[in-house]
Amino acid sequence: MLLMFRRPARMQCAALCYRFHKKTGEPEMLVITSRDTGRWVIPKGWPMEGKTSAQAAAREAYEEAGVKGIVSEEMAGSYMYEKGMNGGLKVPCRVQVYPLVVTDMLKHFPERGSRKLDWVSFAEAAARVAEPGLKALIEQFDKELTATMHQGAATGLSA
Repeated sequence: MLLMFRRPARMQCAALCYRFHKKTGEPEMLVITSRDTGRWVIPKGWPMEGKTSAQAAAREAYEEAGVKGIVSEEMAGSYMYEKGMNGGLKVPCRVQVYPLVVTDMLKHFPERGSRKLDWVSFAEAAARVAEPGLKALIEQFDKELTATMHQGAATGLSA
């Protein structure tokens, strides 16, 4: 491979959107389809001037999925993928992923009707996404969230 043609990785920001099921209390995660290929992904986009990466991720969640919530400024992790650009060019991208607890779902949002949205378990979300790095990140976040929930429950019982 000719190194002179290699481009440095571009950065994107993504939101790992989750909530707790009203009846069961179980955590569930939002997956959406990409507009071009229809594969399952999470809301993501390019950095935005005047916004932190976490704020840009939250904005993408609103534009692509119509969700609002509380975004963490602390990254859940990152993963690499090849973004297909117009003209067939593929650009390596490092995606910084920020957890977003969803508090509101809107009926009207910019990309409504151009994507499918689905609330699924973290295991199902990991099974649906194609990128190995994103799969691993979802599984790790699920483990940490579950551990935090059990720790909170144990603490609550001893009080």
